[in-house]
Amino acid sequence: MLTARENAELTQVGPGTPMGALLRRYWHPVAAAVELHDDPAKEVRLLGEDLVLYQDRSGGIGLIDRFCAHRRVNLAYGIPEEHGLRCMYHGWLYDKTGQCIEQPFEETVRPEARFKDKIKMKGYPVQELGGLLFAYLGPQPAPLLPRWDLLVRENVYRHIGSAVVKANWLQTMENSLDPIHLEHLHGTYMEYVLRQAGGGQLTQNQEGFLRFFKRQHLKVGFEIFEHGIIKRRVLEGETENDEGWRTGHPILFPNILRLGGGLLEFQFRVPLDDQHTRNFWYGCFDPGPDVVLPPQTVVSLTEVPHQRADGRFVTDFVDAQDMLSWAATGLPTVDRQEESLGESDVGIILYRRLLKEQMGLVQDGADPMNVFRDPARNQYISVVEEKDFYSRTGTKGADAIKYPEAAWYGPVVEALRKVLAEV
Repeated sequence: MLTARENAELTQVGPGTPMGALLRRYWHPVAAAVELHDDPAKEVRLLGEDLVLYQDRSGGIGLIDRFCAHRRVNLAYGIPEEHGLRCMYHGWLYDKTGQCIEQPFEETVRPEARFKDKIKMKGYPVQELGGLLFAYLGPQPAPLLPRWDLLVRENVYRHIGSAVVKANWLQTMENSLDPIHLEHLHGTYMEYVLRQAGGGQLTQNQEGFLRFFKRQHLKVGFEIFEHGIIKRRVLEGETENDEGWRTGHPILFPNILRLGGGLLEFQFRVPLDDQHTRNFWYGCFDPGPDVVLPPQTVVSLTEVPHQRADGRFVTDFVDAQDMLSWAATGLPTVDRQEESLGESDVGIILYRRLLKEQMGLVQDGADPMNVFRDPARNQYISVVEEKDFYSRTGTKGADAIKYPEAAWYGPVVEALRKVLAEV
């Protein structure tokens, strides 16, 4: 249980808040690069700030205040120029730093005033890596954009899933520190949902899937390592010599879940504001050493469904069930004064302690965990992974392209099948 003050400290992400100060020390994905291909200016909300992400005609990427400093119109409708974004209302032009560099009328009638030099909006650095656009909203000098393994791994086929969920970011991350929900939410509840949809019947594939997910947890464990927290478990029929315990899988501080074992995936939980989170599923298919894939020119983006038109949550696949657990809490931000934590919640308690510790480091002027400034350490940041955890569901070999689930709702599966047929 947390007090109201402690809950606010961990959940509020806007400027001037302790958690906002911590999260501003990190690069966060704000969009897939492909999102700017058809429409080069896009509204973005990140850490409680309203911004516009744009690509100018030279290929440069900018992230600046969403509203023009002149008459406050929305620059998401602006015109990308060779270098900068021009307001469609009166023609003021802004560069990537938010500096106004042209004011057509003002410069005509009174050029000596150099009024444009006095107009500077917010502007934040953006970098592309692995098909994602990352932004940094913190103090300078900016740290290095972390080159996590899946973002730079060679000979993989990538895809990105995305969903904006009405839930505070902490709910999404605490789910990752909760192994016990695997057998109940994705096992027992999944069986209920599938039987309801199938008239009480299950397919053979569904039965195999459920046999894996419904196994009881015999033991769970958590430990802090250099990049975050390792989550371990022993399931029914396993021992501590199996990968679920021996290797475990990591949560990368502060807001990334890393999956392995036939499901090479990052899940980035990006706080848009105190009540909304954008989840990015960043998946890689590795064909193995015997298959050399051609270069992937575009990493596709798929919107992952989680609510129907009537407002009811989608419930028939794992990622949707996770989103249900994040958002179906009565409030976008859970009142943690009302919770009752038990033995299964030791990972959540550890994670909250780590957040508080790292907030304290920032308040003392130090860099928190996973802030990289040494290029030698940032060439390729390898992350421990279970090799066969998800393959035990029965999905192996060529069928592994069915995973992650975010891929089911877009073109990536068929595109990958075509690529594999040609190599």
